[in-house]
Amino acid sequence: MTSGNSSESGARLPVPGAVRAVGYGAAAFGIATVGAGGLVLFGPEAAREAAGHAVPFVVWTNFLAGFAYVAAGAGIAHGRRWAVGVAAVVAGATALAGLAFAAHALSGGAFEPRTVGALLLRAGLWAGIALWARARIGGRRGV
Repeated sequence: MTSGNSSESGARLPVPGAVRAVGYGAAAFGIATVGAGGLVLFGPEAAREAAGHAVPFVVWTNFLAGFAYVAAGAGIAHGRRWAVGVAAVVAGATALAGLAFAAHALSGGAFEPRTVGALLLRAGLWAGIALWARARIGGRRGV
């Protein structure tokens, strides 16, 4: 089995433009996520104040997941089958963070209401990307 995007005969398989676009878009979302999370975690006090009642474990989860977004996006853009698994793990991890966040909020912990939407958006987006990418590159051999 080869490690690249190739057929059984060894010829490179082209990656469709839509797959590249989704992959690069996902990677860009990852870069933005790392930047935004990093600003809240490591930036000036004004950035932390602007985040309001940000829940630290959610910020850390999103920040760290941003690196996985970049990897998954780059892998998808290049038609790599492993990237489908990374996207699925990201979706699952975000859903778990959402459950932990719900427990935090329901127990009376302080939070920003926009966090609810952000977690739903991220989990849904990555579940959608994983399913979409699986249908387009998940079945390729030798990737």
